[in-house]
Formats: sequence, structure tokens, C-alpha cells
Amino acid sequence: MAEDILSAVWREACRHIDISESAGAIAAALAGHLPLRAVVMLRVNPTDRAVETLAVGSVDQPYAAAPRTEPLPAATWQRLTRWLRSGNVARITAGGDAAWLRSAIPAGLTGDVVVAPLAAAGSLAGMVVFVASRDAVFEPPHEALVRRLLEPLAVALDNDGRLHELRSLREAAEADRRSLLSRLGRQDVNEDVVGARTGLRHVMERVELVAQSDVPVLILGETGTGKEVVSRAIHTRSKRADGPFIRVNCGAIPPELIDSQLFGHEKGSFTGASEQHQGWFERADRGTLFLDEIGELPVPAQIRLLRVLQDHQIERVGGKSSLHVDVRIVAATHRDLSAMVKAKAFREDLWYRINIFPILLPTLRERPEDIPALVKHFAQRAATRFGLPFVEPTGTDLGLLAAYDWPGNIRELGAVIDRAAILGGGRTLDVATALGLGRQPPSPPRTPPDTTLFEVVPEDPLTGAARSPAPTPSGLDTLAVAMSRHIERALAATRGRIEGPRGAAAILDINPHTLRARMRKLGIDPARFRD
Repeated sequence: MAEDILSAVWREACRHIDISESAGAIAAALAGHLPLRAVVMLRVNPTDRAVETLAVGSVDQPYAAAPRTEPLPAATWQRLTRWLRSGNVARITAGGDAAWLRSAIPAGLTGDVVVAPLAAAGSLAGMVVFVASRDAVFEPPHEALVRRLLEPLAVALDNDGRLHELRSLREAAEADRRSLLSRLGRQDVNEDVVGARTGLRHVMERVELVAQSDVPVLILGETGTGKEVVSRAIHTRSKRADGPFIRVNCGAIPPELIDSQLFGHEKGSFTGASEQHQGWFERADRGTLFLDEIGELPVPAQIRLLRVLQDHQIERVGGKSSLHVDVRIVAATHRDLSAMVKAKAFREDLWYRINIFPILLPTLRERPEDIPALVKHFAQRAATRFGLPFVEPTGTDLGLLAAYDWPGNIRELGAVIDRAAILGGGRTLDVATALGLGRQPPSPPRTPPDTTLFEVVPEDPLTGAARSPAPTPSGLDTLAVAMSRHIERALAATRGRIEGPRGAAAILDINPHTLRARMRKLGIDPARFRD
């Protein structure tokens, strides 16, 4: 008989994941064998010194147990802890040795009561309370049966704990995902990169080439050009797409915490290390670790990073053994690492290790054809974030944005569109004010001053584009034609390169931004001169 009861309780404990369902089913299974009114499952919370009511399984009529909210007095908590460790089953009777337990269990559990501790996964996790039906009492054989039921009841409690842990992890992962999408301004992590078929076409071609391999990738580009977006594109196209993607801003880690953050630490390894901590490499195992601003790492940390890249082994701070990690490294920086190598600010051997497959991101100034799509993308993001109607950018808006130099690149564009959406109040995008921070541009002088070669371009009064000059009676080229040919010769000599010591801007002794503006006015496409 007892074996049949035990089997029934085991079956109900394992069948139901939710503790409320388990408690009700177990109470029903025991009703014919115990003078039972209810089974109450309690969790012990050492952090708050509290006993929480998890579930009540009633036999006939619904039975309520008030949840305990206040912490137990210190003396009661210490006595309860000692009793839980003893593993003894206690019957609470008036004037009995276990009468003190009334103060440790929720109020409302009246009548004859049997209480037993439950141990889940090797540690004390809670209690079970059997409440007798009215005018009934538990006999010694009933207490003996309760002792045999503790193991399946502990399993039911453990299942509930695991379920809540999974829910918490799922909620945390969803919160991280929403935070990531908000930061990237996207609706989905796998959403296409804006400009993948236009200004970033060559970049995405290189991403497709390298994604399936495990070689380190170094992403170079100015601040705000979208290095994290490209690194995620590499991850989602790789065989590690189902693994974690961990982003680390190397410039934001205090020097004294770099080893702990990257490689983890053991409990007690230093002051404040109250528990074991997994570092970024462990968390990124079988996935991708994105080391943003790798040029900011101090030289000692660079040495330890090089060792990990070579051996795929890490050692936690305070640890005595090495751990193997399977991590793909994608690094990024806006700094000139080759110059840092020459200045001894960046290790040459680490430079060679991470520079196997470099990807250079163009600035927003070099991909003006992507501005309309980016503006629409950021306008949609702003509408979602601020609870405003989506407003399409007008041709005037796009013209103002295309004429700006964007020193902050795409990050600055996103900030400007956010500001324009707020200023427009859901009716328009107030781009003019957003670009000028509320200041109106000065009116042009009535009489133009003396100009230089790169400041005069005839424009069509309707379209604003460069106007084809009429032939002159003397047979001389107009200033616009002469300027266009001069710039084209410089671009041909530099194979379309504009910036840098060997670029066209340096040859012509002009600011690169000014040169790009002149080229747009003249309709000169630098791509024609590239290999």
C-alpha cells in the first residue's frame, strides 16, 4: 500500500513542472491515506530570512495560507535553520516541543499540522506542511508515511526552482536583446545592414568571405562608422551564430580589473572577490568575442591576450589550472595601430596576430548615397523610441543632411535624427534646427568676397547641381571645367584615394571635406578612378 502511494506521489511530482499543479495533484493522491485538508509548499529564503508560500494543494475546499512578507526574528531564524539541518519531521501541537514552529510558518495553518524540511540539489530549500482536516489528528503511522514522501516532494520543489531560474534567464536575455536592438536602432538582430548593397557593398563582400572561417578579424574605421554592426554581421553569418556574442569595450575597463573581466577570478583571489566570476572569454566560449577599441588595452594586458590567442587557454585570477576556450576574436579600433606599433604603444606580435583579415569601414562622408536609407531607418527608430508618428524625410531634409560633413559619422546622424524627431513633435523632422542646435545660419553677404579656385562652381538655380559651362569666345576653359579636370588628374594619380598623405586632398593642398563637397558639385565620382 505504502509503495503504491509513494509511486503515485513520484508520478505527480515529475509530471508537473509548476509547483501549484504538483501540490494540488499530490494532495489529491494522498487524500485517501492521510486525514488531509491541504499540502502547503514553502521556500526558505536565507537572504531575507523569510519563509515564502509557493503553493497550496487543497483536498476538498480551497485552503488559503497567508504569504509571510516580513523577515523572521534572528533568534527564530537560527532555531529554524538548526531544525532544517536536522532533517526531523515535527508535529506541531499545543504545548509540544515543536510549538515554536508556529511562528516560523505562515499564519492561517491551524489545526493539527506536520512540518518537514525539504532538501533540493543537496541544499536545504524549503519545507512542506501537512494540514489535517477538521477535528482530525495525525497518528505516528501518518508521520512515518510523511518521511517517505520527502524525496519526491523535494524534487517537485527543485523543479519549480529550475523553472523560475529559466524564466529569469529568459527575461534577462530578452532585456539584453531589447537593449541591443535599441542601441543599434534595429527591429531584429539579423536585420540587413543599411547600405549593404550600396556604400557598404565592398565591406559586406569581405564579411561574406571571412565569416565562415575562424580567423581573427580587425575592423578599422573612424568612431561611429558601425563597427559593432559589422562585427555582428560576421557572427550571424558564421558557424558560431547559435553561440554567444559578447561585446567588450576595452577602453572602459579600469586597468586593475582587466584580468578579472577578461579571464575571470576565483573566490577570495582578491579583496571583494566574494564568489567565482566567469570572464568574457569563458562567457563567449563557442561564440564570438568582440574586442572594441582594442588599441586602448595596456601593454601588460596585450601580452596576456596574445597568450590566449596563441594557446586558447585562460587562467582565472587566483586559479591554479588552465581552462580551454573556443572563441572567435573580432577586434575593432579607430586608432592607427601600425603607428602605435612603431611608437611601442601596441605590441607588434599582437598586431600580426589580429591583423590577419582587416576590414576598413568607410566614413559616412564617403558613402553619401546611403544617407536617405539611414535617415529613414533612424526616423523609424526615433518614432518607436519616443512614441511619435513616423515622419518621412523630405527632399529639403536630405539636402541639408547630404551637405553636412558628419565628423561623428553614423552615430552622429542617429543623434541628429533623434533630435529632429523630438523638435518636430511627430509632425515633421526639424532637421535644420537639429543640425544647427537652434541657431539659424548667417545670411550670405550681398557682395561675394574674393574667391579661390575651390570655392566657385556654377550651379543650376533649380537643382543646385553643377551646371555645364557654356563655351567661351576665347576658347579657354571655364573655371569649373578647369577645376574638374584638375581634380580628376589628382584622383587618377591617387587611384581615387582622397584622404591620407598620398590622397588627392594632400596633392591639391585642400581639406578632404572641402574637396568632397567640390566633387559632389562637379559630379565627380571617385569610384571611377579606383582599381
